[in-house]
Amino acid sequence: MENKFTINHSVDPISFSPANSSTPMKTESVVKDRYAEGANARQEALCCPVDYDAKYLEVIPDEVIERDYGCGDPSRWVREGETVLDLGSGTGKICFIASQVVGAKGKVIGVDMTDDMLEVARRHQPTVAERIGYDNVEFRKGRIQDLALDLTALEERLRENPVSDANGYLAAEELAAELRIKKPLVESDSVDIVVSNCVLNLVSKENRRQMFEEIHRVLKRGGRAVISDIVCDEDVPQELQDDAELWSGCISGAFREDEFLQAFEDAGFYGVRILKLDDEPWQTVKGIEFRSMTIEAYKGKEGICLERNQAVIYKGPFKKVLDDDGHAMERGKRYAVCDKFFNIYQSGAYEDMFEFVEPNTEVPLEEAELFDCSVTRIRDPRETKGQDYDATTEASDCCSPDSGDGGCC
Repeated sequence: MENKFTINHSVDPISFSPANSSTPMKTESVVKDRYAEGANARQEALCCPVDYDAKYLEVIPDEVIERDYGCGDPSRWVREGETVLDLGSGTGKICFIASQVVGAKGKVIGVDMTDDMLEVARRHQPTVAERIGYDNVEFRKGRIQDLALDLTALEERLRENPVSDANGYLAAEELAAELRIKKPLVESDSVDIVVSNCVLNLVSKENRRQMFEEIHRVLKRGGRAVISDIVCDEDVPQELQDDAELWSGCISGAFREDEFLQAFEDAGFYGVRILKLDDEPWQTVKGIEFRSMTIEAYKGKEGICLERNQAVIYKGPFKKVLDDDGHAMERGKRYAVCDKFFNIYQSGAYEDMFEFVEPNTEVPLEEAELFDCSVTRIRDPRETKGQDYDATTEASDCCSPDSGDGGCC
């Protein structure tokens, strides 16, 4: 269990956040101190029970397992050969699990802010690499709401030019902006899957929109985020939000269940769904239940919509559904869709929900006209078959008792 160790911490002694950031420094300091302590001694209050696949834990040193915290296991949704980014990687347990899943051809990047956590992870990295036969993990220092800023590079430059006055502070801010552009910690469109384990709730509300946008930025088109975090069933009252200790304990900053999913949608993700929601609450405070939730969200609905005479049929079981772009589709009807969504609906969160109708005559992409996705309309079968379609055929073999499938009529 892991991952909560990086979030709203400053670069000592100054926080180089974007201009629109207003992170409460007391909360940041308490979070940083608490998880620094968690790297040196087990903190039972910082985690809830999680069942990890034991075969992946065998090669991971005990210190990593004992000093890492979390509320879920997003590594279960990692695939072979992928590039994985773990936000708030802590002492590295999820990274070391993911490294075995992705294999030698894959890559794992852990991002954390707490030096104590990074020290444990990096110290044990050679041991894990030797045991599995390859080294595909890298740990980087940064904040998850600012994945463009390499804090190690920033600190190196600040040691050369220490900040001693206001002019030095302004120069340091300019340096941070330059590093984000020229040497980003995580490049845009570079990651197949972003995972995180009980960390996002530690980021201040002022920085959360930027955090979700950063997750979206670093993912490749078609990539996905799989995030485990603590959510609550009611709004957290202000007096609890103002308690820095409860914030560092994953209580004050917990997302309300529906707002957690909405945050991904607002950042441009599609296909957002709950993979797992614990039946029993991890904690209950003043009647508010806090439990672990794991969600999945995809990137890739950006871009133009092209008309290629394709159609989809929603299979059910619901009478009617509404997709992320406001298209309402009733069960069993043929709907006109653009080429982009025709492909999106065939994978990921929508897999097995639709039947797909290809046109008899393919429309080349370079000849396709723009498709108006602002309306939802039924696709006339003649649009896919062709207006002059006039075929008459014999009965299909599938209706024959000898077809080998017992007949399909």
